[in-house]
Amino acid sequence: MLKFFLYFVVLLSSIFCFAQRKPLINNVPNNNFVKSPVDGHTIKKSQTTTTKFKIAPIDLYKVITIENDTTYIDTSLSIQKEYSHNYLRKDIFGLLPFANDGQTYNTLQYSLTDFSPYPEFGFKAKHFNFLEANQIRYYSVATPVTELYFKTTVRKGQSVDAFITLNTSENLNFSIAYKGLRSEGEYINQLSSTGNFRFTTNYNTKNKRYFAKAHYTFQDILNEENGGITTIEDFESEDPNYNNRQRFEVYFNDAKSFLKGKRIFLDHNFRINPKKGDNNLYLTHQFNYENKFFEYNQATVPSIVGSETVFRFGESFLDSGINDQTRYNKMYNKVGLIYENTTLGTFQFFVDDFRSNYYYNQILIFDNRTIPSSFSQQINSAGGQYEYRRNKWNGKFLYSRSVTAQSLSNLDAKLQYELNDEIQLAFQYQNINKLPNNNYNLHQSSFVQYNWSNDFKNEKINTIKANAISPWVDAEVQFSVLNDHLYFSNISNSEQILAKTQILAPTQYDGTINYLSVKISRELKFGNFALDNTILYQKTEQDEAVLNVPEIVTRNTFYYSNYLFKNALFLQTGISLNYFSKYYTNDYNPVIGEFFVQNDKQIGNHPNLDFFINAKVQRTRIYFKVEHFNSALTGNNFYASPNNPSRDFTIRFGLIWNFFN
Repeated sequence: MLKFFLYFVVLLSSIFCFAQRKPLINNVPNNNFVKSPVDGHTIKKSQTTTTKFKIAPIDLYKVITIENDTTYIDTSLSIQKEYSHNYLRKDIFGLLPFANDGQTYNTLQYSLTDFSPYPEFGFKAKHFNFLEANQIRYYSVATPVTELYFKTTVRKGQSVDAFITLNTSENLNFSIAYKGLRSEGEYINQLSSTGNFRFTTNYNTKNKRYFAKAHYTFQDILNEENGGITTIEDFESEDPNYNNRQRFEVYFNDAKSFLKGKRIFLDHNFRINPKKGDNNLYLTHQFNYENKFFEYNQATVPSIVGSETVFRFGESFLDSGINDQTRYNKMYNKVGLIYENTTLGTFQFFVDDFRSNYYYNQILIFDNRTIPSSFSQQINSAGGQYEYRRNKWNGKFLYSRSVTAQSLSNLDAKLQYELNDEIQLAFQYQNINKLPNNNYNLHQSSFVQYNWSNDFKNEKINTIKANAISPWVDAEVQFSVLNDHLYFSNISNSEQILAKTQILAPTQYDGTINYLSVKISRELKFGNFALDNTILYQKTEQDEAVLNVPEIVTRNTFYYSNYLFKNALFLQTGISLNYFSKYYTNDYNPVIGEFFVQNDKQIGNHPNLDFFINAKVQRTRIYFKVEHFNSALTGNNFYASPNNPSRDFTIRFGLIWNFFN
């Protein structure tokens, strides 16, 4: 730890020394500079003997969602930036990471789950780092912008994310980015290797009559799968012989899973009337073509646990070289007509066409059962949307329903009131009649009992949300009622459990589940010190333990921040506590790439303490972090799932560097 700390101090000092040099513009020493509104970088204001320089304001560096919500490129250093300096590049409160970077996450906060009425591919545990179409961002910038992200990983490897965007003209933008990770991990057979390539373009005609957003992505996520450690008692004994985590016995030494996907996406609209006025008519179209591939590979079928031979996933058709492959593609088209009135709001009517094919390369027939080779769907829906934006009110109301044989519907009503810049209130009601994901209805595997063909009923989900943002407290309340809830359950019999065999099956709960969550955030400041608090309370009401969540999840960060060295460096340092109460967490199964419900082992009630030092010099943000530094003091009872320990004591270094050319 001392070596890494000294390295951090030396690097910080060298950057600081560089920052202290007076910048030159046109090789002339500066005496009259201003701070750029983009990043705080010192820029020449004026010279009598040289050309004057124009400074692009921050609102010319736009980040745009598919829904046209716009923010701006932000190079500040805040406690929220500390929370998002991770593999997913976002705040992961409510998610519990596995031991190695690039692995899956257990979900502590159920209200983070998003629902779509359309059937999805499945294998959801593999999708935390898979960027969906609505997560892609588009840009419009006054000058080319580059961002370089780097962070060390667990043992050998690194995590990088390189991004560049530029406008070739005021109305045409391109961006290209690649995020890659390789991390060996502390345990046997735990390597992660991932890549996320994305290319976007954002275009509009000069007369603002036609707008288009398009992107292409190629993503691959490879994980070695060890199935967890076989002897939990060795881990919890704190025997120093096991301080080297490679000494733990795991279920698999040569298993791995692989998810990859490609997507082509286009969203565009055309104003029919030549000049924009009080009344406007638009024609819209959205196209999404995507294919995905999931593979589970296990070269050696039996596992050795001590002196015992274990068939972890039961009988198999093959003695070795298991290679289960699932393929999926979909094509989605949506055509709409929008009427816009500056007083009444925006009315949209649309129809869509959803086609998908989920398939294997064979039909399986065994034990008087037939498992088909494919599951194809064609769904057509029609719907309408009304949007109102005026003064302090913003509302959006959407309803769609299938017009084909499948029963599918979505009612989504959102209303937001902005009292002023500091106080905002938002309400949402959503009623979804959701088709099951494909891997609930069909799955083929070399493991005999991992083959099924089902025809489940739709899930029905009713959700009410209320959010409040204020200078005093941020609060979020959600109440959901779930009917015909689908999940994976452990159906191993007593003999199989004794033999450490794990057999899963998709299951539909015929009762009602009531879920309540209350989340409160508040930051208290005392001069240069601050205490940032986020507390989540959850409660479920159900006849069977199907939806299990921790009752309390909390994150508390005490930190100090200040400008140093004549404001050349901004420093932020502190300690974060992450904690959740004991509960029956879901377990992870690599064959199906999903979490499943278990009620045998509780995890939680273990404080996780992180120490961090962050600094900002000009446009460079530097991160140094000691994760879970209390692991050796509070006992080996930290888990991400029943037999997968969560992250151990780890030292990290990272940075984010922005360039505005």
